[in-house]
Amino acid sequence: QVQLVESGGGLVQPGGSLRLSCAASVITLDYYVMAWFRQAPGKEREGVSRVSASDSKTTYADSVKGRFTISRDNAKNTVYLQMNSLKPEDTAVYYCAAGWGDSFLEDEYHFWGQGTQVTVSS
Repeated sequence: QVQLVESGGGLVQPGGSLRLSCAASVITLDYYVMAWFRQAPGKEREGVSRVSASDSKTTYADSVKGRFTISRDNAKNTVYLQMNSLKPEDTAVYYCAAGWGDSFLEDEYHFWGQGTQVTVSS
């Protein structure tokens, strides 16, 4: 059974940093587009960042551009999301997902993690 397991969430003060990890089992992540989504309380889930399979091209939502960095380590079968200069509005459950699409449409992602909570608060 394919598993994507996120880790690295937690409570951080505004302006702080966290690094989320997404480790995969069964599937080999370098064949997939990998993305991070997030869902804040009372809001729809939204795409945050994705990295392509072929050329590791990265894409970011405007709200996180310049603050978040997505990367992949194919040798470790793991994808990361480095989050800097965190703001209270970044508070959400963060999910990683694997698929073959070229957008943040959720239907293009076939495997999902269970999510990790990120809370930005003083």
